[in-house]
Amino acid sequence: MKRVSKPPPPAVKRRRAPVADVVASRPSSSSRTDPAFERNIYSQLAGRLGQEIVSSVYPAGSLLPSAEAMCARFSVSRTALREAYSILSAKALIVARPKIGTRVRPKAEWNLLDPEVLAWHLAATPGEHLVDELFDLRQMVEPPAAALAAAAPSRETVRKIDEAFSRMERFKTGEGDLVGADLDFHMAILEASGNRFLAALGGLIHTALECSFQLSWRGAQRIRDDRLLQHHEVFEAIRDRSPERARERMATLLKDSIGDVREHLRLREEEARSRAGV
Repeated sequence: MKRVSKPPPPAVKRRRAPVADVVASRPSSSSRTDPAFERNIYSQLAGRLGQEIVSSVYPAGSLLPSAEAMCARFSVSRTALREAYSILSAKALIVARPKIGTRVRPKAEWNLLDPEVLAWHLAATPGEHLVDELFDLRQMVEPPAAALAAAAPSRETVRKIDEAFSRMERFKTGEGDLVGADLDFHMAILEASGNRFLAALGGLIHTALECSFQLSWRGAQRIRDDRLLQHHEVFEAIRDRSPERARERMATLLKDSIGDVREHLRLREEEARSRAGV
């Protein structure tokens, strides 16, 4: 008698576990040995705590919760917490004291030129005071840089600034990267100054410059042509080798741009109060 083989039992479909937040997840034994994975946990945890510090969840001068409480909150090991604290200490946001704990340092000691610290400030919704300080720095740096760039501009300098301005004109309707073009315009002038410290400073505050351009263009939506004309006047002064005119035009552009930012922040605050029913 021929034996009839039974069909194999249906395969059991295993349910895939949901992907958890890297900071909150408990890594497997194999991933714990991966240095890249560990660095990712440290940096993400440092970023989360950094944003909370600059947002005054943990105000300047206050003690952070105990290590036990932090490890329990984020489901991380003491090693991960210690490494995250090392990152924040290097950025001058916190300081650890034996038998006292980890304290948030005064705001005046924070390294605001650190790109990550700047990014955390901007992610926490920048206030008018922070923006004012940024434009104070820009007024000290960019008008002299424009004058230096105009003293003896090379053909490559003129080409770069002109090309960036052309993109600004092309993208003024919002169909392209207007902020990126504006950033390239100002960075090209800093580089064209011939001063390596000014060029390096532009790289350090790259994130802050990008944020200031985003805010100023939002506040200048109805007068974009006016701001574009001012940018072109700066370009013309550099092209025509007129240092003092370049300095004056850049100073005027920055003064009007901070006005645009204040207008945007004012409107944003009014909208927030309106939504809250105030």
